[in-house]
Amino acid sequence: MTQLKRLQAKMRERGVEGILLSSTLNQRYITNFNYDDGYVVVFQNKAYVLTDFRFIEAANAQINHEDFEILTPKGHLRHVAALAQENGVKTVLVEESELSLEYLSLFEKAADGKVNYIGGASSILTEMRMVKTADELAKMAEAQRITDAAFSHILEYIRPDMTEIDVALELEFFMRKNGAERTSFDTIAVSGTASSMPHGVPRNVKLEKGFLTMDFGCVYEGYCSDMTRTVCIGKADEEIKRVYYTVLKAQKDALAAAAAGERGCFRLDEIARDVINGAGYEGRFGHSLGHGVGMFIHESPRLAPGVDSGAKLVTGNVVTFEPGIYIPGTYGCRIEDMAAITDDGILNFTKSAKDELIELF
Repeated sequence: MTQLKRLQAKMRERGVEGILLSSTLNQRYITNFNYDDGYVVVFQNKAYVLTDFRFIEAANAQINHEDFEILTPKGHLRHVAALAQENGVKTVLVEESELSLEYLSLFEKAADGKVNYIGGASSILTEMRMVKTADELAKMAEAQRITDAAFSHILEYIRPDMTEIDVALELEFFMRKNGAERTSFDTIAVSGTASSMPHGVPRNVKLEKGFLTMDFGCVYEGYCSDMTRTVCIGKADEEIKRVYYTVLKAQKDALAAAAAGERGCFRLDEIARDVINGAGYEGRFGHSLGHGVGMFIHESPRLAPGVDSGAKLVTGNVVTFEPGIYIPGTYGCRIEDMAAITDDGILNFTKSAKDELIELF
């Protein structure tokens, strides 16, 4: 079943007359067409792609014409309202987390009271994206394969006189050259004292001694990968090793619990957090254990302390496992894998070495 058919089935089940998609990623999710100017309008039995001259040739070549009618109207806002009226639809759900108030007011003005626009589309699409199909999982596995290859490459490429920016750019260049559309997010490569910042920005400075944390990923056919590896520039002292292997144990324990059938989102975070706190680093793991990944780099579900205690992982979820320890002004360490939840436990997409702390130079 296509994503469009899945969406329409949900709409009929919930009595939703129409949905307007305005975000680039959700439009691609439903149509499998990558473009960034226009709208997708979905009714229970019909669907439309609204675009313009710049994208029409590609749209005609890539979009399934049995599923979607491709239109190039002069006024998109008015045409959405016209399509709703043509299909006897009075209420259209918009992406409440994506559509600005300005554009919502423009749609309402163009509808002249004949169509009612309300929120609700984002929550439906978020729910759909949580459970991946076999095709989606295959694309994510390939994205992670490219990312793993980039890590192997960078270990051979790094030199002591390189800067953090050099490392980040080389990772990005390698992934693009080896099949990625783009990076999943801004690449992180921070060393020494800067590694204490979980989302530090690569600097134009030579690599500092101590931890070098690299958090990176790529997009393959629309789907993201996400991984973090921490290595040591120079020889690691005993405290650096203790931090690293504490983080590694926290991650492995959480992964093992998931593989054994522990599906509680809150509980998996708690398992990793207990390891870190028990080793004397309480308060040094300031973010959640993980998050969902798909077309969006951050999706549901979340493995976090604030999650509803009844929230469970289900087959088809793809989530990260990324505990860390951060000591301000000193250093930080994070280890992250991306794994799919299966009927039997988990399928860990991330193959890059982590069991031993890698020392460079």
